Amino acid sequence: MNTASSRVLADVVPGGAVRDAALVTAGAGLVGVLAQIAIPLPFTPVPLTMQTFGVLLVCASLGSARGLISMMLYAVMGIAGVPWFAEGGSGFGGKSFGYVLGFILAAAVVGRLAERGATQSPVHTAGVMVLGNLAIYAVGVPWLMATAHLGLATALTLGVVPFLVGDLIKVLACSGVFPGSWHLVRRLGAQGMGR
Repeated sequence: MNTASSRVLADVVPGGAVRDAALVTAGAGLVGVLAQIAIPLPFTPVPLTMQTFGVLLVCASLGSARGLISMMLYAVMGIAGVPWFAEGGSGFGGKSFGYVLGFILAAAVVGRLAERGATQSPVHTAGVMVLGNLAIYAVGVPWLMATAHLGLATALTLGVVPFLVGDLIKVLACSGVFPGSWHLVRRLGAQGMGR
């Protein structure tokens, strides 16, 4: 375990291309599984899911390149028919599909910031996760506006506001998980060097 050269948590796992392929695939799978934890809301076409939590975890853990490939794999496989979008959905389009595309932008943003060490403190991790959520909304809300023929205020009311409390909980959870994981990695690395 080489903690000194680890830029993101995935770098702690030994291996090369095979490791990367496995992590990318597992990341897409995790998002697909968490997308099935969904609560349909009667007043909006966008369901409440654990999907974005998975996206933030995966992208911060894998970094920008692997995270981007993982979210692209998730999107492409879902478009091809794998029923792992929210509530078992698949295919291209739909009112909430823009959020799936937003996962790709979030991967680039969150992954890059994680590579710069921004997930090693609670405050910085919270900032990264807020930016990741904003990246998802930056694509999801305009898509919702276009497909549902909504104005900006209505799209924000339907596609952002109902999810803010959940987003806050996810941000706080990540703010504990990542710094805690880095602390554990450093501790295990120090123990390994002490042998």
